[in-house]
Amino acid sequence: LLSRSETAFYRFHLRPRRLQRLQRPLRPQLNNAPTQQRTNPPLPTFAPMIWSDKKILAAMDKGEIVIRPFDRSNLGTNSYDVHLGKYLARYKDHILDARKHNEIEEMEIGEEGFVLHPNTLYLGVTLEYTETHSSVPFLEGKSSVGRLGIDIHATAGKGDVGFCNHWTLEISCTHPVRVYAGMPIGQLIYFAVEGDIENYYNKKPNAKYNQLSQRPMESMMWKNDF
Repeated sequence: LLSRSETAFYRFHLRPRRLQRLQRPLRPQLNNAPTQQRTNPPLPTFAPMIWSDKKILAAMDKGEIVIRPFDRSNLGTNSYDVHLGKYLARYKDHILDARKHNEIEEMEIGEEGFVLHPNTLYLGVTLEYTETHSSVPFLEGKSSVGRLGIDIHATAGKGDVGFCNHWTLEISCTHPVRVYAGMPIGQLIYFAVEGDIENYYNKKPNAKYNQLSQRPMESMMWKNDF
């Protein structure tokens, strides 16, 4: 099965091929009918590409990507492994309200670890602080984490250009599992972005998650006008 980011990549990457098949001349309906030529729009010249390890390192040298702490051994072929921070949180109320500020209670993961239970949403945080200034970061779970029945995000796998913070994780599990602070929890991959950027996330006045924090951040949906 493909991850959300891989599905998005192949959807856009393969689109030019589908268009090319669709843009073949129409066959004549009758033997003596002239072949009709279609006026076709130009094919897209850009497809989202995942950055390689060398590209990630080059971007770090330029300050376009920041990862702290950084360990070269965590750099994969086209990704960087991130780790679970020591803080977890869960909502205080059983019924959440999207129009209200839902408060959370924090827990600290001790040396003995912390047992996650099904049917509970836990908010975690990455040990690493990251900045991304010229590409689109995606956070995906590691396969070894998925094989423990752990999902690290519900819908928020994509970051924005200009995001500068620790990543809040939306953690759930299929059966009880003990987790530990510092364990590998996910991997960051970087997509090229086309065109100039007007609104970097860290400069948006209405960005809801710009406040630097090493702890999980609860939903700020209530700040939207709806």
